[in-house]
Amino acid sequence: MRVSSASESDMDDVIALWEACDLTRPWNDPVADYRLALANDTSAILLAHRQGALVASIMAGFDGHRGWVYYLAVAPDCQKRGLGKKMMEAAEKWLRECDAPKIQLMVRDDNEAAIGFYKALGYELQPVVTIGRKLT
Repeated sequence: MRVSSASESDMDDVIALWEACDLTRPWNDPVADYRLALANDTSAILLAHRQGALVASIMAGFDGHRGWVYYLAVAPDCQKRGLGKKMMEAAEKWLRECDAPKIQLMVRDDNEAAIGFYKALGYELQPVVTIGRKLT
C-alpha cells in the first residue's frame, strides 16, 4: 500500500469513497472541504492506493494548537484489514511534522464502531463538550 498526498485530480474518487463510507452530510459540502484542505499548507488529504485503486483516505489539519483528523475512510470491501490504523499513523506522522503536540477528532456519540476503533488505537474519550455555531 502506498500513501501519498491528494491532488485536485483525485477529488471525484475521494468524495466517492467518502460517500461509500457514509461520511458526507447534507450540511457539509465535501467538494468545498476537499478544495479548502488542498488550498492550505496547514492541512492535507492523505490517500492510500493498492494496485492503483484508491482504498483509503484521511484529512489532517493543524490549527496551530492541536492536530485534527477528519474523513477517515476505508473502502467497504477493504475494511477490517488494518488500513484505518495505517491511515491514522500516516496522519499522526504528518501532524508530528507540523509540530502538533496533540491530535483530536470528533465522532458522533452514537457511532459505537468508530469509538471502539479509536479506543483500540489508544485514543481516549476527552472530558469536553463540543459547542458550535454556523457562520454561513
